[in-house]
Amino acid sequence: MNRITSLFQVEHPIIQGGMVWCSGWRLASAVSNAGGLGLLGAGSMHPDTLREHIQKCRKATDRPFGVNVPLMYPQIEEIMNLLVEEEVKIVFTSAGNPKLWTPFLKEHGMTVVHVVSSSKFARKCEEAGVDAVVAEGFEAGGHNGREETTTLCLIPAVRRATSLPLIAAGGIGTGRGMLAAMALGAEGVQIGTRFALTEESSAHPGFKAHGLFLEEGDTKLLLKKLSPTRLVKGGFRQAVEEAEARGASADELRELLGRGRAKLGIFEGDLENGELELGQVASLFRQSQTVAEVMKEITIEYDEALRAMEHY
Repeated sequence: MNRITSLFQVEHPIIQGGMVWCSGWRLASAVSNAGGLGLLGAGSMHPDTLREHIQKCRKATDRPFGVNVPLMYPQIEEIMNLLVEEEVKIVFTSAGNPKLWTPFLKEHGMTVVHVVSSSKFARKCEEAGVDAVVAEGFEAGGHNGREETTTLCLIPAVRRATSLPLIAAGGIGTGRGMLAAMALGAEGVQIGTRFALTEESSAHPGFKAHGLFLEEGDTKLLLKKLSPTRLVKGGFRQAVEEAEARGASADELRELLGRGRAKLGIFEGDLENGELELGQVASLFRQSQTVAEVMKEITIEYDEALRAMEHY
């Protein structure tokens, strides 16, 4: 047991990232049932859909699970009240100021965790009263920090900046990666990409198959004039690269992005026109697996690597 397993009352200090179009009730409940903490990704759900997923997740597992809420969500007040109504116990917030909603969530007895990309924002989280922070490095998929700090550099910086329980994210998908994060000062890890590619992920089978054949360099951080986003190779990424190469303005990029690109790519499987988001760690994986298989592999590899380190 450590501060993360105690905080969430889980067996392993492994949190599944609350990813848009991937993190439905099947994925979250599978991770929780395997001893980690599953998260529902509210960012791609209408309020009624989120309520349905919370209720289905509760039926599928008797273990703790949580909800990830991007604070830029357009119906944020409705979502927060819904979490209270459904008596959600754990909330991860991201993409916004933690001071806005942490007091409200804490007043209703929730454990609150916020995702940061710098030690500066980690300190703000401590001031806001959150229970823990996720420090997410440049390697992560999807929306990313503007600082472009790698996990290797970010975790010790955040550890030095705050005494809060610390969860590492970005480029972690193996037991050895988990051990490395712990050596740097983390007490748990948040894993997105590897869980996004599991059988229980709600992502489209075509997206998952594509993600299992990526090489190093097949993801790239783009859209920095809007919100830095790590994109997988494909037709849309090529269009973005060409636009940025010719100096496209933020408005031009916003028009190119349009609406529903992530749903088109991740959920509907349009690999040419959709926005495909995965982290750099995807290049390590080639096999379709269940959540239970992934959790077992990570924990066994972690224990083996830890024992091997004792002989160094």
